[in-house]
Amino acid sequence: VQLQASGGGLVQAGGSLRLSCLASGRTSTSNAMAWFRQAPGKEREFVGTISLSSGSTYVSDSVKGRFTISRDDAKNMMYLQMNSLKAEDTAVYYCAADSPRTVFRATVVEIARYDTWGQGTLVTVSS
Repeated sequence: VQLQASGGGLVQAGGSLRLSCLASGRTSTSNAMAWFRQAPGKEREFVGTISLSSGSTYVSDSVKGRFTISRDDAKNMMYLQMNSLKAEDTAVYYCAADSPRTVFRATVVEIARYDTWGQGTLVTVSS
């Protein structure tokens, strides 16, 4: 599986952006995909995840009520709709996918669960 994230940019606080993640290759072997983010000088943190079997989603408390994860199986796309953006949402956002090798390694909110990562897309929120 290869992942390509896009859609980042500069937005004012309170605005919206939609990130996209295009998956190519043997996507059928993945159980879950996720979004993580890494702000300057900070560790990479979990944002949200979506089950590729059930479509169920889960997002972190820091973005709950503002961010939504969805997918379009026909296009092999995963999306992160970000509303009511805050300055603290500024970060490089990464999409990730797990594999049969990693599905029992960690939970869906942990970095170790995912062994395929996109290149990241920068989101900058101005206050």
